[in-house]
Amino acid sequence: MAILYALVARGTVILSEFTATSTNASTIAKQILEKVPGNNDSNVSYSQDRYVFHVKRTDGLTVLCMAEETAGRRIPFAFLEDIHQRFVRTYGRAVHTAQAYAMNDEFSRVLSQQIEYYSNDPNADRINRIKGEMSQVRDVMIENIDSVLHRGERLELLVDKTANMQGNTFRFRKQARRFRTNVWWRNCKLTVLLILVLLVIIYIAVAFLCHGPTLPSCI
Repeated sequence: MAILYALVARGTVILSEFTATSTNASTIAKQILEKVPGNNDSNVSYSQDRYVFHVKRTDGLTVLCMAEETAGRRIPFAFLEDIHQRFVRTYGRAVHTAQAYAMNDEFSRVLSQQIEYYSNDPNADRINRIKGEMSQVRDVMIENIDSVLHRGERLELLVDKTANMQGNTFRFRKQARRFRTNVWWRNCKLTVLLILVLLVIIYIAVAFLCHGPTLPSCI
């Protein structure tokens, strides 16, 4: 699964979060929220081991996700943009005064659904490419997490490998189902085409027998 964890926060106050696997990403994400400098809008990524924490801050609202390094930057930042828009559209001005985890019961389900979509559905990246959005992602510098956390504060990132394997198995099964469906449709189309060709041949043969030239009779 490409995206493993996500949160929405106002400053250091986490309003909603969801993790798709057993990991201590939440603890490290809280440290990042405390250490990320400034209040200006920004997009930034911090790497640790084979994982990257992507952070998008807009109008005082921070959306963060942890993704596998192989996911690149386009998909995670498309996910963050989507989550930011959904959160603001759903809660409006309430995001500026809400208490910690006030939206978690409801919005954690949205985080779960969108993590699943952006991690496993190929249309997520395809639609983003067609729209031509997120071009600013190319300018995002990926820094090592040590750049914001002192070495003494850094925690070892723990990720349940079994959950990742389950995510990979899910993608494989989904691709296998799609392949079987495509083969089935191709076979159906071929069968229909053969039937049509056979019907045309029968029609021509019957027409020839019924309307063909008659032999002259002997006198």
